[in-house]
Amino acid sequence: MRIAIGADHGGFELKERLLAHLASAGHRVDDVGTSSREATDYPVFARAVAEAVSSGTADVGIMIDGAGIGSCMAANKVPGVRAAMAYDLSSARNSREHNDANVLTLGAGLIGAGLAEQIVDAWLETECTEARHLNRVAMFGAEAGDPGLSDRDVDRIVARLHEIMGPLAAPEANGASVGDDPEAAREFLRLGATGLTSVAPAERPGDIPGDLARYIDHTLLKADATGEQIEKLCAEALEFGFRSVCVNPTWVSLAADLLRGSEVLTCTVVGFPLGANEPAIKAMEARRAIRNGAREIDMVLNIGALRGGDDDLVLRDIRAVVEDCVDGGAVCKVIIETALLTDDEKRRASALARRARADFVKTSTGFSTGGATAGDVALMAGVVRGAGMEVKASGGISSYEDARAMIEAGATRLGASASIGILREAKATSVSA
Repeated sequence: MRIAIGADHGGFELKERLLAHLASAGHRVDDVGTSSREATDYPVFARAVAEAVSSGTADVGIMIDGAGIGSCMAANKVPGVRAAMAYDLSSARNSREHNDANVLTLGAGLIGAGLAEQIVDAWLETECTEARHLNRVAMFGAEAGDPGLSDRDVDRIVARLHEIMGPLAAPEANGASVGDDPEAAREFLRLGATGLTSVAPAERPGDIPGDLARYIDHTLLKADATGEQIEKLCAEALEFGFRSVCVNPTWVSLAADLLRGSEVLTCTVVGFPLGANEPAIKAMEARRAIRNGAREIDMVLNIGALRGGDDDLVLRDIRAVVEDCVDGGAVCKVIIETALLTDDEKRRASALARRARADFVKTSTGFSTGGATAGDVALMAGVVRGAGMEVKASGGISSYEDARAMIEAGATRLGASASIGILREAKATSVSA
C-alpha cells in the first residue's frame, strides 16, 4: 500500500519505528515529517497526512502525536478523510470494518512501540465490506456533497469567481481550470466542491529595467567577508531598493538589525555550499537563522543523494528545512546546483522541491563549476510553475544582459554580487533607448 505517515515531536520516535516496520512489510511509505524531536505543532503534519490521502497520493495515512486525539480532529477537517484514533487492536479493527477509516491516529504517550506495530498491522489488514457499514459510511459525506445551491446560485458564484480570477496567463495543458473556464467551476460545484482555488504562475516583481532592483538578492557570501562589508552591503540594499541581502548565517543578526523597518529582507544560506549535511542539521541551521531575523532561507539540497538516485533522502532533506520555514514564516529556496546535474536530474530535483512545497528552486551556489543559464531557468520553471513556485537564478550574473535573459527565461529572483553595476547598466540602457 501507499502510506503517508507523519508525527509531531512527541510521536517522532514511534514514527521512525513504524517507518521501518512498514517498509519491511513491503509498503511504500511517504514520510511527511516531522524530522526531529524539536518542538512543533501536530496540526501541520496531521493535515499533510490527510491531504496526501485526500489527493490520492496515498491510499491511507498514519499520524502520531502524544495522545492521538488532536491529530484526529485536525485530519478530519480535510474533505474525504475519515480519521480514527486507535488505542488497542479492537478499536483499530472496528475503525476499519465499521467506519472505513483511511487515516489512523496513534498516541505515543498511551501505547508502546510493540502494541503500535500490532495496531497498525490489524488496521491495514481489516476492510469495510458489508453493505450496511458502507451505507452508513456514505452518510458521513452526504451533507458536504450537496451545497444546496440552485442553478442560478451556481451561475452567480461562477461568474463572480471568473471576474475575480480572470484567465490564467499560461493554462495547464491537462484540462480546464476554475480560473479560465466558468463551466469547469460550475461542474466542480455540482460535484460537491465546497471551495475553489486556481493557482496562477508567479507574477514578476515588476517591469524591467525600471523595477529590476526588486528582482535582486544583493549577495555577499565570501568566507572573508567582514562586519564592515556587511554594513556596506545593507546600506547599498537600502539605497537601491533590492529585494533582500543574502549573507552567511553568522551575519544574519547584524543584517536584520540594519534592515529592520525597511522593505529589504534578510536572506541566508543553509547547508552551504556543498549540501552534504544531514537533514536535521540543515533544519537546525534554518531554525536558528529564522530566530535571528532571516526571512528567506536558501538551502542546498543533498546533491550526492540526488545523483545517486536516493530521492527519498533528498525529499526528507528538503522537507526538514521547509517545515521549519513554514513554522517560522520564512520563504524556502532550494539550490539544486545545476552545473553538476544532467537535465533529467535537474527535473527530478525541481519536482522533489515542488513535492516538498518549497517556495523557489534556485540554480546555483556560485561556488561550483558553473552558474545560472537561461536554459536551466526555463527547464526548472517548466517543472514548478504550475504549483505557483518561483525560480531564482544565481551564479555568474554580472551584466544587465545576463539579468534580462534570466528573467525572460522565467526567473523571478536573481542572486548577484554585481547588483549595483547591473542596475547602472540597466539605467543606461533605458536612457539610451
